[in-house]
Amino acid sequence: MTENPSESHPPGPIMSRRETLQATAGAVALAALPPLSAAATSAPALDTNPVTLTITVNGRAQALSVDPRQSILDVLRETLNLTGTKKGCNQGACGACTILVDGRRIVSCLTLASMHDGAEIETIEGLEKNGVLHPLQEAFVEHEGLQCGFCTPGQIMSGLGCIAEGHTGSPEEIQFWMSGNICRCGAYPGIVAAVADAAGRT
Repeated sequence: MTENPSESHPPGPIMSRRETLQATAGAVALAALPPLSAAATSAPALDTNPVTLTITVNGRAQALSVDPRQSILDVLRETLNLTGTKKGCNQGACGACTILVDGRRIVSCLTLASMHDGAEIETIEGLEKNGVLHPLQEAFVEHEGLQCGFCTPGQIMSGLGCIAEGHTGSPEEIQFWMSGNICRCGAYPGIVAAVADAAGRT
């Protein structure tokens, strides 16, 4: 009587030769890794020494020494005391911290200040001149483009960028290009009307 091959194996999963080689190679590679503590101690230390930079904020030159981990938003609010730019989500999702850097709108919470030595920065504090509001600020008031006002500085700075970029051909176009700025009060109709109005004045 011949032996049934299936009866010669112990019960349980059967591995192919390929699977056996792959498992062995994986175990060898795992054994070759350094201990976690050794790997952690060999990582390069994060350089947190202050860096110097010169930026121009609202037309005024500022020579600063900043932590390289500081965002432009934190430098504006905590170092220069320009608190008009708001910290909303601090994750680049709400647009409340929008400013203009070299004429382009950015979310300042995600931008390291140390990366913009020599930059020209414009914030909400720089728009009013000699007690006269900027046309876009006036339009926000006239069209009731704000309610609680927390997002308004970011909306206005983004609106300036939207106008400068030429994205004001229709309400739908303005809505699209302003979509990165969130208003929890829902003042969107007034915001779009204000941007369209100001674009027509310039």
